[in-house]
Amino acid sequence: MTTQNLLVELFVEELPPKALQKLGDAFAGVLLEQLAAQGLASGASQLTAYASPRRLAAHITAVAHQAADKAVSQKLMPVAVGLDAAGHATPALLKKLAALGADASAVAALKRVHDGKAEVLYFESTARGALLADGLQKALDEALARLPIPKVMRYQLQDGWSSVQFVRPAHGLVALHGSEVLVGVKALGLTAGNATRGHRFEAAVDPVVLRDADSYAPQLREQGAVVASFAERRAEIARQLQAAAQQVGGGVRPIDDAALLDEVSALVERPNVLVCAFEKEFLAVPQECLILTMKANQKYFPLLDAEGKLTHQFLVVSNISPQDASAVVGGNERVVRPRLADAKFFFDQDRKKTLASRVDQLSKVVYHNKLGTQGERVERVRAIAKAIAQQLGDAALVAQADQAALLAKTDLVTDMVGEFPELQGTMGRYYALNDGLGEVVADAIEDHYKPRFAGDALPRNTAGVVVALADKLETLVGMFGIGNLPTGDRDPFALRRHALGVVRMLVEKDLPLDLHALLAGAVPAFGDKVEDASALLADFIYDRLAGSLREQGYSAQEVDAVLALRPQRLAQVPQFLSAVRAFAALPESPALAAANKRVGNILKKAGEVDAHVNPGLLQEPAEQDLYAALQRFVPEANAQFDAGDYRRSLQTLAVLRAPVDAFFDNVMVNAEELDLRLNRQGLLKTLHDAMNRVADLSRLAA
Repeated sequence: MTTQNLLVELFVEELPPKALQKLGDAFAGVLLEQLAAQGLASGASQLTAYASPRRLAAHITAVAHQAADKAVSQKLMPVAVGLDAAGHATPALLKKLAALGADASAVAALKRVHDGKAEVLYFESTARGALLADGLQKALDEALARLPIPKVMRYQLQDGWSSVQFVRPAHGLVALHGSEVLVGVKALGLTAGNATRGHRFEAAVDPVVLRDADSYAPQLREQGAVVASFAERRAEIARQLQAAAQQVGGGVRPIDDAALLDEVSALVERPNVLVCAFEKEFLAVPQECLILTMKANQKYFPLLDAEGKLTHQFLVVSNISPQDASAVVGGNERVVRPRLADAKFFFDQDRKKTLASRVDQLSKVVYHNKLGTQGERVERVRAIAKAIAQQLGDAALVAQADQAALLAKTDLVTDMVGEFPELQGTMGRYYALNDGLGEVVADAIEDHYKPRFAGDALPRNTAGVVVALADKLETLVGMFGIGNLPTGDRDPFALRRHALGVVRMLVEKDLPLDLHALLAGAVPAFGDKVEDASALLADFIYDRLAGSLREQGYSAQEVDAVLALRPQRLAQVPQFLSAVRAFAALPESPALAAANKRVGNILKKAGEVDAHVNPGLLQEPAEQDLYAALQRFVPEANAQFDAGDYRRSLQTLAVLRAPVDAFFDNVMVNAEELDLRLNRQGLLKTLHDAMNRVADLSRLAA
């Protein structure tokens, strides 16, 4: 079977930049998948996806002109139904054969197979392999149907009557198998050809007539002034950015922003990086404001100095490469100036009022229709923060946390945050410093949103940790209290992220706070606005903790064993896990885990059991030996546990393996005499309590 390389391109109007890479990968991936399913491509076929602002394309190697013929064996019916006593075909069989395009002459060739119950007739035939033109049509239809399109638009075709739906109007279709045009292939009212269009302004040839499938990328680059590959274009932009920064000198570097680089790569077809500048007077504005407006509004790359401070120069990724770029540079400098002037105006205006003077405005900002205004929310956060601060520090910490909690949301009503919501917290810190509130409170105001995302830094000081904890607990308790829980992929209030933030602060800051007490203590701040959903919320937080621990490399069995006990101080969980891992490596571990599981089952069936043992009722030597071992080693293990040495505590208890094994080999727990039975159950309850302070060891049993 001879093969050639295949090229398919859909030429369209400018595609949504943030979706471009996903669209390109999906388009090419589904094409290959569907061609392979029809036998036209194989495991040896290599896929190259292309995506530029005005095209989606795929290059697939080793594609057959026609798939290989396939032997088809089709089950018809039992022999007893298909043939009469004389061996002649019944009407039912003849009807079935006719539906398959065969007649009575095929009866003699039918195959008989015993399926375990009865003898069955099979019709064997050869199905012709799909032709590439037909197979590609199916694959292309499927690829277009399965594109992850953010939003479709309906547009009219050239005939003036019919219309189609797609992400953007399509104007060209290329389908080349080697140098052969697959003329029968159609899509979106277009018929496949071998011509495409290059750069909107700088193509040397228009249209670009492709010689064959393999010349697609080189011809587009040379004749069409287009870098068709998203990855190549992205790499070229990154290279030019670094080169331009080196040309500027002084150790400057472009801001590192992968999302911005992806978006710009989806906006240009032939990148050309240029150096621009703005007036240095704008550097008096906080650099976060300037960087955000340049990135979000203009898609520029600000240049930072060696210390990470913003300079007055920036880089523009242009889609054109004129011999004299001064007009392009001047135009971009002219465009950015009003943006920076607006930021400076907002900053100057905002500083005319203190944060404290803005507190009353929060009572006019609705937070949630069931939970009231931001002003009410601030009071709840203050109450929760005060309770936490009293547990963690002195009066000074309480005062700092209270002031930070009072002012943390006030930047929401400033002009700057109104224009750039992403700067909430950041601007609060600048304005707090401007008001003379000091670094501790200013940092706490900024940090109370942290961690904002996975891997983000935690608050810098204890006051910041207190307010961040209070803010997240207020959100979680409030939303769970009104039944507003995340479902599936929907989590509009980022409750999963808030729960992980609570977990990270409790664990990584080693805070001596009980989770149950934190949740229960936050509920009264809401008055009668919410139900107490602390139990449900605790389960939610433990689920987030479990997922986080598994991502850190702990096994599901280890995590399950530790979290089964619902430890209240999450800061102890990593130490518990370390102890469990060390215990699991001991030779005594499997037997003790199995015995612990057995003990748990016995106690579960027994119901309420008192951990009390009457030594005088211990009759068998094995139960006497177990009691003696518990009396000797449990106090030592408890002392080690109380001292925080959880690993040694479990290792101390490992010596109980022999007396536990002997107990189960020689003692009948459920004795007929009630006092003996209760005493032995009490002995097992004592053992169970001692063994399971760090984790539920039965979860380690195979």
